[in-house]
Amino acid sequence: MKVQFNKALITIFCIIGLGIISTECSAQKNMKWKQLFNGKDLNDWQIKIRHHELNDNFGNTFQVNDGNIQVRYDEYSKFDEQFGHLFYKEPFSSYLIGVEYRFVGDQVKGGPGWAYRNSGIMVHGQDPVTMTVDQDFPNSIEVQLLGGNGKDERSTANLCTPGTQFVKDGKIIKQHCINSTSKTYHGDQWTRVEVLVLRDSLIVHYVNGEEVMSYTKPQLDPIKGSEQGELLKSGSISLQSESHPVDFRKVEIIDLKKYADKPKKLKKVIGKLMAKKRTAL
Repeated sequence: MKVQFNKALITIFCIIGLGIISTECSAQKNMKWKQLFNGKDLNDWQIKIRHHELNDNFGNTFQVNDGNIQVRYDEYSKFDEQFGHLFYKEPFSSYLIGVEYRFVGDQVKGGPGWAYRNSGIMVHGQDPVTMTVDQDFPNSIEVQLLGGNGKDERSTANLCTPGTQFVKDGKIIKQHCINSTSKTYHGDQWTRVEVLVLRDSLIVHYVNGEEVMSYTKPQLDPIKGSEQGELLKSGSISLQSESHPVDFRKVEIIDLKKYADKPKKLKKVIGKLMAKKRTAL
């Protein structure tokens, strides 16, 4: 799939995500947000925590309270590298996902230093059924969610690559984590991160409406002797448990699958939204 978007076209997804043109979005039936989290329970989700079988919610790590998905460690004596992931029940290929999160409280005893105020949105991930009991992270593209410590700069919506790699500026990047250009978000404030995923062609990160990173050709780590791995065209979506309490109040998606093989149609839909935005202004 070869899809090229200029910056103006990409920016419209940021606008959609912020709801600035919600009236116009409503007119586009195929561009409505679908709520992946219903605000009540985790019936549409699967849980995989390291060293535990699928759907063993060890220590009540993932719970729903006050209309939020909460990641908590009250029943842990220490973290013991029991990284966890909450998987939505079905995979997606081309979409825009929006997640609103905040970090709260203190990191659990034994959590690694780098995991302070650290979570993530995993996209194009492996099926949790295929994960081994002791596997720490699903093979996936991780949109890393980070909070500040109150004084130092620390970007969010960074990129990490457990079992994967990607292409940026025409080069295959094997570095495990790279930082975005986002601002630092200190304290317990809610932050919105959106991710535009267009199959195996393009991924773009946004934070509170600002584009902070983009790259192409997400792929698995290559087999020995190869430079390029298998391109990732779809996969699971999951939220992370990495030892610091975090709340998620919204997880929503616009499915763009029907436009994935129709770049001209996708551009046309975006163009209409942009025109309506100009008219509204």
